[in-house]
Order: sequence, then C-alpha cells, then structure tokens
Amino acid sequence: MTVVPLAIAVDLRYRRWRHQFSLFISHDPWFRPMVIQAAGKYPNLAEYYQKNATKFWDNFYKRHKNKFFKDRHYLEKDWGQYFSDDANSANVKVLLEVGCGAGNTIFPLIAAYPELYVQACDISPHAVALVKAGQTFTVEIQSHAEFKEDRVNAFLCDVTVDNLLEKINPSSVDVITLPDGYVLLRDYAIGDFAQVKLGNKNQMISEGFYVRGDGTCSFYFSEDFLSTLFFQAGFNTVDISTYCKQIKNSHKNITMDRKR
Repeated sequence: MTVVPLAIAVDLRYRRWRHQFSLFISHDPWFRPMVIQAAGKYPNLAEYYQKNATKFWDNFYKRHKNKFFKDRHYLEKDWGQYFSDDANSANVKVLLEVGCGAGNTIFPLIAAYPELYVQACDISPHAVALVKAGQTFTVEIQSHAEFKEDRVNAFLCDVTVDNLLEKINPSSVDVITLPDGYVLLRDYAIGDFAQVKLGNKNQMISEGFYVRGDGTCSFYFSEDFLSTLFFQAGFNTVDISTYCKQIKNSHKNITMDRKR
C-alpha cells in the first residue's frame, strides 16, 4: 500500500495501537507459552507486545542479521521523483527513514541518488549496528554497500516515546519542514497472504493487528483507514494505492496474494 502525502519513510511497526484486547489461542506450539506468560502480567496483550517491541525486533536482527529483507530497488521506480535532485536548488535533499532496519532502503537510494542524505533510525540496536557496518544482502546479487557518515546518520530512536529533535537538528531534515515536503509510506495492506496465514493461526490481537511467532507484530491497513489516519494528523493525501502481486510457490503448490 502506498501513501504519498511530507519525505520521511515510515515503518508503522512503531505505532502504538490502542485496541481492545481480544483473547486468542494460537495453533503454534512454540508461541502458546509466550502468550500465557504475557497474559499473566498484562491484561491487554497489545500493550505487552508494544512495550516489548524493542526486545522482539532486536532479537529478530540478532537472528537474521541482514539476510531477511531484499534491497528495495523498486523505490527508485515508484518514488524516484521525490529523491531526484532539484536542478534549480543547491541544497542537498534530506530523507528521514523511521524504521531503517538493516539498511535495505538506505543503501540502494544513496547509490542511485548521489546528492541524497539520509537520517535513519530504528528501535533495534542490532539493526543500527548493521547499517553502520554497511552490509546489505540481496538474493540476486550479494553486495556489501559502504556506510559513509557524510551520506547517512544512523541512530537509535523509538519515535513513539523519544524526542526525535534531541537526536537530529530540527532544520537538518529540510524536506519535512518545507511546505512541499512529503511523507512516503509503504506497508502491509489488508488481505495480504501473511495476514490470512496469521489469521488462520488465530494470532490476531485486535482488528488488523497481528503478532508473529517471534513476537514481532504487523498491522494491515485499508486505504480508508490509512487516509483517515493521515487526515486526522493534518495531512492531505496526494496518492494512495494498493499494489497486488501473486507469487506462486511451485514446491508447496500454493499461490500467495501479496498486497502492499
């Protein structure tokens, strides 16, 4: 799902969703003890996973390092106009990425746009360390991009509780403060194969909000929900669309509907 209304790239695993708790029983035998333990301390399971998001995502990057996500080269095609240099401006274009992970967005972009500077933050210390190590991984091409301090500032920050302006200079991300700045958001859309799979395992915490077996969570958005969310925050939606793609796994003989 793509929303183009200010240019910070936002990973909405950070958003603290306040939904009513709905009891569920997972079919995952590894997952059940964790749920029972959490339920004993937190009457609202959504609160438990939100409060422990840093731990779960840090464990994720400890385990998978930089080998889980592919480099997002498609952003050059989808959002290239927002990263391109302005021939009439002498200023460097600055991007803030919230939820940078291991750098699978950062490194393709700084390679494609020499004048782009990226402020990048994540709640996982291991993720930030991976960015600073300058290592990205793709299935097609195994590459190790070079981290350059004059192109990227990677730092630890949970934007839901930390003051971002204590981490970066308020005027350093000029695309956010300018009247013609943009927020670029791409996340899971309602009806995605992963949502259906989690639903079949009864791992839905609340409407649209799901927890995986490793404790990391994901939210699946409808276009109406997302546009309303931004409108209530004072943004105008320029463009919103759902990208649908079918992926066939011949080995398992299944077809997956992926939606973003």
